[in-house]
Amino acid sequence: MALAESQREPNMPPSLLDDISAALGVLPAHARESVAADALTATANFKWIPNPGPQTEGFFCAADETFYGGQAGGGKTDLGIGLAIAAHRRSLILRRINKDALKIVPRIEEILGTRTGYNGQLQRWKLSGRQIDIAGCEQESDKQRFKGDPHDLIVFDEGTDFLESQYRFIVGWNRSTEPGQRCRVLVTSNPPTTSEGLWVIRYWAPWLDSTHPKPAKPGELRWFTTINGEDTEVDGPGPHTIAGEKLPVTARSRTYLPASLADNPDLASTGYASVLAGLPEELRRAYRDGDFSVGLRDNRFQVIPTAWIVAAQSRWRPDGHKPFAMTAMGFDPAGGGSDSAELAWRHGGWYAPLISAKGEQTADGSASAATIIRYRRNNAPVIVDVGGGYGGAVTLRLKDNGIAHSGHNGAGATNARTRDGQLKFANKRAEAWWRFREELDPDQEGGSPIALPPDPELRADLAAPAYEVGPRGLLIESKDDIRKRLGRSPGKGDAVVMCLSQGNAAVRKQLQSATPMPATATRGFEHMKRKR
Repeated sequence: MALAESQREPNMPPSLLDDISAALGVLPAHARESVAADALTATANFKWIPNPGPQTEGFFCAADETFYGGQAGGGKTDLGIGLAIAAHRRSLILRRINKDALKIVPRIEEILGTRTGYNGQLQRWKLSGRQIDIAGCEQESDKQRFKGDPHDLIVFDEGTDFLESQYRFIVGWNRSTEPGQRCRVLVTSNPPTTSEGLWVIRYWAPWLDSTHPKPAKPGELRWFTTINGEDTEVDGPGPHTIAGEKLPVTARSRTYLPASLADNPDLASTGYASVLAGLPEELRRAYRDGDFSVGLRDNRFQVIPTAWIVAAQSRWRPDGHKPFAMTAMGFDPAGGGSDSAELAWRHGGWYAPLISAKGEQTADGSASAATIIRYRRNNAPVIVDVGGGYGGAVTLRLKDNGIAHSGHNGAGATNARTRDGQLKFANKRAEAWWRFREELDPDQEGGSPIALPPDPELRADLAAPAYEVGPRGLLIESKDDIRKRLGRSPGKGDAVVMCLSQGNAAVRKQLQSATPMPATATRGFEHMKRKR
């Protein structure tokens, strides 16, 4: 299998596989069969060898972090096992649920032909100087069990089942003290089928996000590092001089390698393709076709259907703001914590790409207010989330500068009801999120006016909350509960929602004031106002 130069391991003979592939290509059929038979004889004592094609590419790939998969049946789990057996001294193979992780044990036994060396209590194989740990990481907090435990190979099998916070934490111990031992991370997975797994599309955006401005080819290496708390693509491994860092930083490389059922001869001949063909449409496109743009299954009590969010993002155009002045802004502060502060604004129903900030600068109310003022146009009112206590300093600075603003406290009371009048809301958070749901409803008269930027994290945030109906009325899952479930705050979603629901009230207030907004600022808002 010919490999691009950027895909080879540094110590791999630079043209060995290319020479073999080229030589086989010119041989007559009977000669190729003879060579193949000789190769099988020569490798008879090998415990595992990769299949030709993507699995071989994945085995020799030089990336620090490789996402391997796409279609079901492409030999994903076997690649992780094969690397652990043949190329690494200390490996960790993870699945989200521990019972699922234990299903890997029989496959390793099948490959090795023995169970000798396996300790069931520790879930660990010992193999002639190699160690393979098998584990689950079910709860978000379970990631702490791997703290300080180094592995030169870490495999996240069915990677989209994991939370981004789990992944980022655990890969921090991808290291080795053995001279010459290569360290790498392998994520094997089909496309995500729940909103929690959408993080992989953002993490490997050059390959998986169809809206990425600089798309990458399969197997191409791209380098990333953290700048101001955010993932940033850089030009090459470096070292790079980053502002605020005392020492130059070396970037880590990522790539994506698609694999299909046809690439796995062990499974392709079993009739598995007909099984995939019989799946429901959305799962068929995810598992059989490896389509990363579809396949999400909604929670039964999900506030906003994913299909509505995707439709709103498909309506978005870069110049969609032109008919309208800026209508409102929404700001979700972070208070200097690990979450990002998020700034959203809209022109009628069109939302601009969000502005994110992270780190110590978000603890400074003046700095946050300055960011808001920098992007504010047309006297647009600003809505600040004050429920967590972080927004107070921001509202004070806005007041000092004469900026029209209002605080949004999700725990506050409301007398409002759903559009059909059937349900009351338990609090302002429930009202805000349900109003956004109502405006995204494609079956309303004239269709939905909302156009959202094609941001995978925003899509995940808006799809995250669930609802329930209790004695107090309709209640939306709290931000703290979502943070525990996702490992991060759904800040982008909250900013966008505030900007609409609370923003409409702010616009009405300005319309009634002595200094009204420009007329064009209310275009698009009137569409929503008529339905109240």
